[in-house]
Amino acid sequence: MAITENNLKEYLNRPYNVIVKSVQDKAEHYYAARVLEFDGCIATGETQEEAHKAIYEVLEGFIESMLEDGETIPDPIGDEQYSGNLRIRMPKSLHRNLSQAAKLEGVSLNQYLINKLSK
Repeated sequence: MAITENNLKEYLNRPYNVIVKSVQDKAEHYYAARVLEFDGCIATGETQEEAHKAIYEVLEGFIESMLEDGETIPDPIGDEQYSGNLRIRMPKSLHRNLSQAAKLEGVSLNQYLINKLSK
């Protein structure tokens, strides 16, 4: 695919999930940003704003390279990809213990699990 300024801008304007975290290592404090949809798309900055700006420069390079190589650009991950339902298998003893704990709290097992998982 021929790379044009419009192609690149179109991809950069998509609602990708950018995560910026504060990092404190032994020597310094900085901010690290990454784009969830692109493995290895990481940038850093001394402030959140610097990291946020830097990640879009890195993302532009990622997209440009992927277009040059004919790779598929991932779609942004949005809420529509999550149903809110989760099936999980567990030992009967764990199921019993969780059910009993929920009963003691006076809530449904579902509500009990949501409460515990959100913490």
